Amino acid sequence: MLLTLAWGSLFFPGLFALCTWGLRRARPAWSDSDCVMISTRLVSSVQAVLATGSGIVIIRSCSDVITDRHWLAREYVWFLIPYMIYDSYAMYLCEWYRTRDQNHRHSLTTFRNFLSKNRLMVAHHAVILFVLVPVAQRLRGDLGDFFVGCIFMAELSTPFVSLGRVLIQLKQQHTLLYKVNGILTLTTFLSCRILLFPFMYWSYGQQQGLSPLRVPFSIPFYCNVANAFLIAPQIYWFSLLCKKATRLFDTAPAKKDG
Repeated sequence: MLLTLAWGSLFFPGLFALCTWGLRRARPAWSDSDCVMISTRLVSSVQAVLATGSGIVIIRSCSDVITDRHWLAREYVWFLIPYMIYDSYAMYLCEWYRTRDQNHRHSLTTFRNFLSKNRLMVAHHAVILFVLVPVAQRLRGDLGDFFVGCIFMAELSTPFVSLGRVLIQLKQQHTLLYKVNGILTLTTFLSCRILLFPFMYWSYGQQQGLSPLRVPFSIPFYCNVANAFLIAPQIYWFSLLCKKATRLFDTAPAKKDG
């Protein structure tokens, strides 16, 4: 546990520093804000790939969705804790660099602006650290590694979301890459962050000989409540992505007609 925490504490901030340094040397015309923001997205994408890979390994190794075990189900959570702490600071750092022209010092105003603009994401990180981590590492006992692997799979959409943000930062919204990436973002987000939950219910039902509609009434009530809390922000974020996609593909025909 301690070794994994130490590796995570070195890996994510170190990768961020390396990416920032490399971008500043490779793209001297880019602002500090661009380099920091893109480095943050690169680190998020790397973490997402690691989490998704861990999820695939866990799911494939657990034939029994309740009792089968895999060491990654616990060990990767310890690796994830430093990432969540680092990512919270990295988001604040992006906000500080963005407003640095008006305010050269770290201030309470900058921090308040950061919390105001990112309150849902900050709450998301806090829930993971203070609720999901204790559940995953202690409260669930030795059961449910399969479902932990499923939750890791939710990160599959992150690289596409990150690429979209980078393209916006570089003012590349007009490109074909941005539109194709938007479709992939919607597809992976829907599949791995929303349909993931019916899949977990279906997987449990297949093993227990239950129809998916009977599963919610056959598991502890708190499991349904926890899943509802987890899926609610995903549906909200997916609705925002759909609105952005609608605006993107609506403006393209409008420009062509004009």
